Formats: sequence, structure tokens, C-alpha cells
Amino acid sequence: MRHRKHGSLVTSVVMIALACVVGLPFYYIVVNTLKTQEQAASSPLAPPSELYLDNFSTVFDSVPVLDSFANTVYVTALSVVLMLLIGSMAAYAIIMRRSRFNRWFSVLLLLAFMVPFQTTLLPLYEMMADVQLIDSLNGLVVLYSAGSIFCYFLIQGYMKTVPHEIIEAARIDGCGPFGIYWRIVLPLIRPILVTVGVFQVMWVWNDFITPNVFITSPEKATLVLQVYSAVGQFSVDWPAFMTLSVVVLIPMVIFFLTMQRHIVKGLVSGSVKS
Repeated sequence: MRHRKHGSLVTSVVMIALACVVGLPFYYIVVNTLKTQEQAASSPLAPPSELYLDNFSTVFDSVPVLDSFANTVYVTALSVVLMLLIGSMAAYAIIMRRSRFNRWFSVLLLLAFMVPFQTTLLPLYEMMADVQLIDSLNGLVVLYSAGSIFCYFLIQGYMKTVPHEIIEAARIDGCGPFGIYWRIVLPLIRPILVTVGVFQVMWVWNDFITPNVFITSPEKATLVLQVYSAVGQFSVDWPAFMTLSVVVLIPMVIFFLTMQRHIVKGLVSGSVKS
């Protein structure tokens, strides 16, 4: 018992120390948003002597934050919905109809998933230019829909736990393949859909390389691009730059804190179902 308590204490100390290390950059950014440039330069880690909120007004006056926020929400929401639909439909089709073609197609998807996205940027750019989807929010949605492969791999493992008796009963009652998918399978795999959706929302929202390559118009920029452009726009005004970074981070922090319990629930529940 004594060794167990000692091990628990050591684990707690190590975890607290790691949490402090991970949280220090976030603390550094948040604290300096409430300081003047002089205060941030002289004492970057010290708490602010008084709240200085002009950095927020500067950011909202000089950067189209609301327009970029709307662009990001549009791309993220539409992309995640498409990824979940395509990934779940692919998993449903391959699991419910086992064949040699489906097995080879699964291998092909695995190989495609292993190819780094950066290596395909040039051919992707040429293809998107041919269909006139460069500098288009819908073009970003098309590119992000390739994340359906990731959704497919997570969803198929969970979907295998769906009792086939329920599907057979629906078939006997006259329900067609799409009806079974929409009315039976989707409600049963909701936990993993939420989990995968959380992962994909965070990826699309925070992604930089895709909009940086395929978006050129300032009015179509996402929030992450605004942070990147703020380096030159604000020069050495680091408090203003950090303020914009906090504005971009706040929605994802709230989203993650709200949805974090679904991540583990969705990944674990599929492994314990019979």
C-alpha cells in the first residue's frame, strides 16, 4: 500500500510538472495580450500591473477578424460534414459487402493515407487550377474532404461492433441499404462520429499549409492566415500579434473543453461492445 501511494505521488508530481511546461507558452501569450509593448518587452512572464485592453481593439480595427471567422467556420463545418458522410458510407459499404475488391480497395486507402500531404501539393495545385478552384473556399472544402480516409479507418473499427442481427431484422422488414445506413447504422455509431468530428474540426480549424497555398485573396483568408499575415502587419508589436493568436485559439479551447469527454468515450466504447 505504501509503495502504491508513493508511486501515485510521484506520478502526480510528474504530471503537474509536465502540465506546467505545456501550459507555460499559453500563459505567456495570454498574459502579454493584457500589456503594452513596453511592459511585454521588460517583463514578459510577469502578470500585468493593470489590464490593458487596447490590443483587442487594435486587432479588431485593423484585421477583418469576423470575416475570417466566418470563412473558417464555413470551411470547417462543411468539410467535417463531408468527411463524416464519405468516411462512414465507405466503411458501411466495405464492411457490409465483403469481397476481394473491397479488401484490395481497403489496402489502397491505407497506402493513400500513408502518403504525406506535402508531397502531393504540386499535382493538387495543378488539378485544382484546371477546375478553377484555386482561391476558393469551396476548393478548400474539396481538399479537406480527402480527410475522409482518416474517418474511414476509425469508423470501420467501431462499425464492426454493430450487431448484424439488427441489420438482418431491418432487411426482413423491407429496409433498403441506404435506409439501414441512415436509420440504423448512423445512430448506433454516433459516439465514434462525434470523436472523429472533434479530431477533424481541430485539424481543419488550425491548418495553415492548405489555405496558405490555395488561398490568395485577403477577403477569403482564414483565421490562421490572419495570424501569419499579422507578423508583417504589426511589425514588432508582439502584444497585438499574441492578441490575435488568442482570438484564434479561444473557439478551439472552448470546443475542446466541451467535447473532450467524447473523444475517449467514442474510442473506448467500440472496443468493449460485444
